[in-house]
Amino acid sequence: MTDPIVNDLTIQAATVNGSGSQTANLVLTRAIFHMGIPVAPKNVFPSNIEGLPTWYQLRITPEGHMARSDKVDVLVAFNVATWREDLKTVRQGGVVVHEEAFSTADARTDVTYYAVPFAKLAKSKIQSDTLRKQLANMIYVGVVAGVLGIPWESIEHAVRRQFLAKPKAVPVNLDAIKVGFDYWQDNFSKQDPYRLQPMTGVVEGKVLVEGNQAAALGALMGGVTVVAWYPITPSSSLCEYVIAYSDRFRTGSNNGEKRISVVQAEDELAAVGMAIGAGWAGARAMTSTSGPGISLMAEFSGLAYYAEVPVVIFDIQRIGPSTGLPTRTSQGDLAFVYTLSHGDTKHLVLLPGTVEECYEFARDAFDYSDRFQTPVFVLSDLDLGMNLWMTPEFKYPEKPFDRGKVLTKDDLEKLAGDWGRYRDVDGDGVTFRTLPGTDHPAAGYFTRGSGHDEMARYTEGADAYARNMDRLSRKLETARHALPGPVIDESGQKVGLIAFGSTHAAVVEARETVSVDYLRVRALPLSDDVARFVARHERVYIVEQNRDGQLFDLVRLALPPELVDRVRSIRHYNGQPIPAAAIIEPLSSQEMVPA
Repeated sequence: MTDPIVNDLTIQAATVNGSGSQTANLVLTRAIFHMGIPVAPKNVFPSNIEGLPTWYQLRITPEGHMARSDKVDVLVAFNVATWREDLKTVRQGGVVVHEEAFSTADARTDVTYYAVPFAKLAKSKIQSDTLRKQLANMIYVGVVAGVLGIPWESIEHAVRRQFLAKPKAVPVNLDAIKVGFDYWQDNFSKQDPYRLQPMTGVVEGKVLVEGNQAAALGALMGGVTVVAWYPITPSSSLCEYVIAYSDRFRTGSNNGEKRISVVQAEDELAAVGMAIGAGWAGARAMTSTSGPGISLMAEFSGLAYYAEVPVVIFDIQRIGPSTGLPTRTSQGDLAFVYTLSHGDTKHLVLLPGTVEECYEFARDAFDYSDRFQTPVFVLSDLDLGMNLWMTPEFKYPEKPFDRGKVLTKDDLEKLAGDWGRYRDVDGDGVTFRTLPGTDHPAAGYFTRGSGHDEMARYTEGADAYARNMDRLSRKLETARHALPGPVIDESGQKVGLIAFGSTHAAVVEARETVSVDYLRVRALPLSDDVARFVARHERVYIVEQNRDGQLFDLVRLALPPELVDRVRSIRHYNGQPIPAAAIIEPLSSQEMVPA
């Protein structure tokens, strides 16, 4: 046996969708996190209800790397259909915990096998016929705990945390884990180098949260009162979390009255229409969807842009085009969303790169939408949205809501009713509005998606149309300087990286191997800082998770001609979250820039 490998390994559980394996995986994750060890789980699941293969990767590193690894150290093989292929993913010297019935004839000889009769143990030790299938997965938690040396105290904590809402399920799950733990102790001796040891000072003050969960909390903190949605992977859990948190935090303590309206519409088109209508009426309204839903929302998005109605739209991106791969991650909607609708349209787009930013940007999106009277899109993706991430605890908002330029009855009295809905009085492109129900005879105006002048009157006049479009362009420029600026980390390197969204985790890890400066884009339209960053470097690589290099194209469009040739593209688009190696390898081969 080689020297011990401590707290630096990747576990992959290969199971079957719908078998209850996800609960077992989460217990294992929380147990290791309870030991003070950083964890980075990634779930790869099929787009069906039950029966197809699913994989759960749990990366463990003392540094707290959050990107996916393309190497497997410990394989838990629970699916005979993928057994041979799963075996190929294990690195030399790795560990394979597998169902005893799986044949190892002609199998690899450079890994350590622990054959466990999971099916027999489940049949003999788990009395409940209805729970046996689900609890069988808990047996492998016990075996892995034995292999890696996870303390029973951490296992017990994880089970209680996982079943916080179902405390009666705790004993039976602990019993199943004990079956696997005891089998390990009674039948095996340690033959591999992998160990887990408690750590301190790394995960303190952090929690495990999904991006969609964080966005739901952020939306509630942002004052959302109307949610219209239609279920679609991978965005459904965002609105489901909104519903769950609303039951706790948006229900009257005295009368049980709901203080939020959540409507499941008949489709995505209806959902965004409802949200836009609520935004026009003065509510803080949102919808959540993914790429196919965004396609259906194009015309309504143009209406909200041109009529200047606030609404927040979450796009949790997945692989396209068409149905694509519904349960795989992507950053392929960026260019589409930015100009969604026909005609000259550009939207405000927020690009969270961490779970903490999912919370903050979801909260602030409602302020931006009200302030600039326009749709605001928040682009996350399946990896960031549906996986657990370590994150600092969220901060309670410290500032009041920004409702923007809203005229009250008193304001209209002072103006003697002399105002125009689309009149730019401040030169920033942002006009004043009233809300329906304002008690003043001059408060009313027509909202329309057809041509209109400064007074909201219908017109097909060429000059009025051009003035309106120019004003909308000024508004975009005003917003450019108000949206979250890029995060820049420089040390005078000749080569720079630009990325956005969940690619951030892979960039952070890659920069430990290659010496490059880094700018992370957090909003569209692009900040002027992007062009200045490119100007300071000889070459800049734009890293993104789509085939066509969408941010690459947007950056080049924003650059002066003399800087365009400095920009290169690195693209990862197979549906798996991008690993650091996908950045290190092309940079190393083209630039030779070791850290």
